[in-house]
Amino acid sequence: MVSLIVCHAEQNVIGFKNKMPWHLPNDLKHVKKLTQGNTIVMGRKTFDSLGRPLPNRRNVVLTRNSDFDAEGIDVIHEVADIKELEGEVFIFGGSGVYNQTMDLVDEMHITRIHETFGGDTFFPEYDESEWELVSSEEGIIDDKNRYPHEFLHFRRRTH
Repeated sequence: MVSLIVCHAEQNVIGFKNKMPWHLPNDLKHVKKLTQGNTIVMGRKTFDSLGRPLPNRRNVVLTRNSDFDAEGIDVIHEVADIKELEGEVFIFGGSGVYNQTMDLVDEMHITRIHETFGGDTFFPEYDESEWELVSSEEGIIDDKNRYPHEFLHFRRRTH
């Protein structure tokens, strides 16, 4: 199964200058819980922004650069190669990878922040009628998680 995981703010903002424009530890815990023991697929810029492979999961970088190599990651060069990956696969970003893979995705795990941030990178628009909301959970706001947010799980209606 191919899933997608993303955190976006209002206007579908996911990044600014190759960083997330917010700090939301609840989302980081949510991502860790869902992706540990599975495979995450990301673009090279997303990998660069992380600075290292995420532990306890298979890290795959999708890039056109045939010379790209980094310790602790696997590299693929074609979107079609994603379907060949074993187990549960999570599309992990960024914007270009989300755009290229939306048609492959069976489920979406979206953390939606109800706040406006400036950004230069966006999650693609999608037709909500193609998706069934499986679950929705309000995130807890506290001194470390200052922004109102919710965790949404969607499943594609027909695929």
